[in-house]
Amino acid sequence: MLRLWVNSLAGIALVLAMFANAHGLTVYSESVNGDLSNNGLSPTVVTLAVGSNEVFGSTGRDSSGVSDREYFTIFVPANLMLAQLIEVAGTEAGGGRSLGFIGMQSGTQVTLPTNTTTAAGLLGWIHYGPTATDIDILPSMGISANDSTGFVPPLGPGSYSFWIQDTTTGAFDYGFRIVLAAVPEPSTGALMITGLLVLWRFFRRRNN
Repeated sequence: MLRLWVNSLAGIALVLAMFANAHGLTVYSESVNGDLSNNGLSPTVVTLAVGSNEVFGSTGRDSSGVSDREYFTIFVPANLMLAQLIEVAGTEAGGGRSLGFIGMQSGTQVTLPTNTTTAAGLLGWIHYGPTATDIDILPSMGISANDSTGFVPPLGPGSYSFWIQDTTTGAFDYGFRIVLAAVPEPSTGALMITGLLVLWRFFRRRNN
């Protein structure tokens, strides 16, 4: 009975994970909605819904050396959390290598200058490339590097701003899936813990 119950919980968790990683609603596409802002102090506002939200765009550097930087901001409402950030399959990077960059800062702006040599002020960042597609990169972004603050996902309610760019000459498409999930009710967690304790005591007595 215990094994069946544990297997059922594992099955539920697997189904939830599959839904979280499934294709989501396209909330912004540069080919449809126009270029994202290239100003970190005035990012494009992207409105999200509960579940998977996809953002598509293109970044790179033109022949004169000018970079096409992309900035957008999201808002996570109360009782929700930023659970995953998944690089969508088909995302490109210069030369086919991990030369793409995505950084995240708390608040409605990215205040770091474009010529910064430190990530101080960012919650986290990561280099992305084709090899990381359909993988949740939020945990890797949370590892403190080059003076970024660091964090442990999921992230709670509030505003978060993103900075995306590729330093290679050319235009490279990218896609990111932002997953918002409901914060579990404390009472639900308490009931689950209580249930586990009851089951543990029951089977312990039964085996003695």
